[in-house]
Amino acid sequence: MAEVLALVDYGAGNLHSVANALKAAGAENVTLTSDPEVVRAADRIVLPGVGSFRACADGLRAIPHMVEAMAERVLVGGAPFLGICVGMQLLADRGVEHGITPGLGWIGGEVRLIERTDPAIKIPHMGWNDVIPAPHAPLIEAGEAYFLHSYHFVPEDGHHVAAMTDHGGGLVAAVARDNLVGVQFHPEKSQAYGLALLAAFLEWKP
Repeated sequence: MAEVLALVDYGAGNLHSVANALKAAGAENVTLTSDPEVVRAADRIVLPGVGSFRACADGLRAIPHMVEAMAERVLVGGAPFLGICVGMQLLADRGVEHGITPGLGWIGGEVRLIERTDPAIKIPHMGWNDVIPAPHAPLIEAGEAYFLHSYHFVPEDGHHVAAMTDHGGGLVAAVARDNLVGVQFHPEKSQAYGLALLAAFLEWKP
């Protein structure tokens, strides 16, 4: 029986690109869903996200019982979870884009605007950049990935940083704890590197 991978559809992600990349990485049963019951029964969960933190948080909370279903399956049930771009940022306690918006609070921290420390640095951080994994990081390998973001995750606990990148200073490229991993970059746009990450996630048994 092929594992069921729930790709959460809350109106805020490039779902079809992510679904196609997951299938290319070896996923046999990718279910695009906005049904909390499907999420409760899934073997693995992927939360994509494109746009502002506030719009994504509001979109997720607009689906009755979805946040509770995700927490039940991931935090209690231990299902492997991958957050992508804003889907990773939503793991934080809060984001400050367009005012303070609560996140899921699964990994302590805040999502803030990237500070322009060098006039030559462009915001948003867009394009290919190095991913430098932490020694303890699950799934994340050294390589180059595709980024597109103006806000970045600042975790409270450095142990939750799974990888860094450099854009006029260090930015968190991935976070992780227990059965949760979030990546700031877009695996679905990161060619062989991204597919390798997704393939590793599909095999991951935290």
